[in-house]
Amino acid sequence: MKKLIGTMVAALLLSGAVARAEMVDRVAAVVNRDVIALSEVEKRAAPELSRLGGLRDPQKRAEERTRLIKSALDALIGEKLMEEQIRELGLAVTDSEVDAAVADVKRQNNVTDDAQFEQLLSGEGFTIATYKQFLRNQMSRMKLVQLKVTPKVKVSEEDLKAAYTQYSKMESGDAEVHARHILVQVDAKATPEQVEAARKKALALAEEARKPGVDFAELAKKKSEGPSAADGGDLGFFRRGVMVPAFEKVAFSLGEGEVSEPVRTQFGWHVLKVEERRAVDVAPFEQVKNELEQRLKMQKTEKYVEQYVQELRQKASVDVKI
Repeated sequence: MKKLIGTMVAALLLSGAVARAEMVDRVAAVVNRDVIALSEVEKRAAPELSRLGGLRDPQKRAEERTRLIKSALDALIGEKLMEEQIRELGLAVTDSEVDAAVADVKRQNNVTDDAQFEQLLSGEGFTIATYKQFLRNQMSRMKLVQLKVTPKVKVSEEDLKAAYTQYSKMESGDAEVHARHILVQVDAKATPEQVEAARKKALALAEEARKPGVDFAELAKKKSEGPSAADGGDLGFFRRGVMVPAFEKVAFSLGEGEVSEPVRTQFGWHVLKVEERRAVDVAPFEQVKNELEQRLKMQKTEKYVEQYVQELRQKASVDVKI
């Protein structure tokens, strides 16, 4: 009888918690006993959602929004399930491990003091405390992946040779481009209205850059808000796989001298100009073997992680509310 009463009380407490959460913030899903709020989902999908302003068709915009929300919710559900496993297996990340990771990030970004680091983090929407928690979550999930997934990841010599064949086909018909860009920064916490205002500013800069006689480099020096402004927005020559996907896709679709429409990345809105394109030589197998191996391992790891999360989801109680 006591066990039954305890179960009923727990159920009432849980339903009460969910009801209170819905009063404040709509519940997107309940994973076992963990609630995922709709605001969490929208925050996760925010960078992608902000790009929907470019879709003029309301139906397509609504369909894409639904897809992005679902994708973000699936990712959060997966993280909740992994967090449960992390707790059950005792895969805690120590403060010293987090501090070492922070020190490594500072070294990679040539940051020498905390004030500079705080400024860098604020541009990405973090405080030092929230960034440390973000790192702790990432590192604990990595420990789980190394325990449950990494042992399954194998790359054979045949895999590498097949990957090199594909690589050779792509590289032999590809080129590298010399581009410049003008950046209109968008804060990580920007409202949709601020994002749209920045897009319109970038659009006006693109139109100005296309006018006859306008020197793109000089325009970038005056108007770009990125670190390359002093160099006229010069990015030098780069191949595929170097820039963020949205940026790269546009850069390699432009002809010499062409100026792009505004392109959104996590840094803001970019206006690109391709100065020059040139063919590239295909590197020999031994030279790119290690790089191909790492790429294949990453791809296989992502595949196995998806499978692992699906296995966890099948065993869990997942109630999607939206």
